[in-house]
Amino acid sequence: MTAPLILAEFRDPNTLLAAARRAREAGLRELDAHTPFAVDGLPEALGLRGSRLRLAMLLAGLGAAAFTYALCWYSAVVDYPFNTGGRALHTWQVFLVLSFEAGILAAALAGFIGFFVANGLPRLHDRVFGAPDFERASQDRFFLSVADPAADEARLAALLDGLGPVSVRAVAP
Repeated sequence: MTAPLILAEFRDPNTLLAAARRAREAGLRELDAHTPFAVDGLPEALGLRGSRLRLAMLLAGLGAAAFTYALCWYSAVVDYPFNTGGRALHTWQVFLVLSFEAGILAAALAGFIGFFVANGLPRLHDRVFGAPDFERASQDRFFLSVADPAADEARLAALLDGLGPVSVRAVAP
C-alpha cells in the first residue's frame, strides 16, 4: 500500500523553500517539489542526494574502452598475428582510437539508460497529476508534496502555519 500524499500549494518560491526546510526539520521524508522553473537551494532544502549517474557513465566508458583495447590486442597479437612490412603486432596507437570511440559510446548509452532508470521513466501517470489545480505547477504555482506515512493533512497544515499556503490537501491514490 502506498503512503498518503499530502500536497501544499504556495504562491512564491521563497515560501516553498521555507516550507521544505520546515518539513525536513520536522522529520518528514519523501518530499518532492513541483515548480514552473528551477528554484535555487531547493534540492538542499528537500534533502536530495547527489546523482551517481556520472560515476556510472565513467565506469561504463572506462570498462568499454578497456574491453575494446583488449579485444584489439587479442585479435592482432594472439589470434591473428599478421606481420606486414616488419611492423610491430601491438600497434597501440591504432588501438587507442577505437578504444576512445567505444568508451564515449558506452558512456553516452549508460547516461541515457541511467537517466531513464533514475527518474522511473517511462511513467505515464503519477497520482499527483490528479490533484485539483495541479496543472498550475507549470504556470505560476509552487507545490510541495509529502508522501511520508507519518504525515497527515492536519499535521502538515499545522507545521506550515504562518507560511500562508494557498491550500493543503490530501490527494486520492
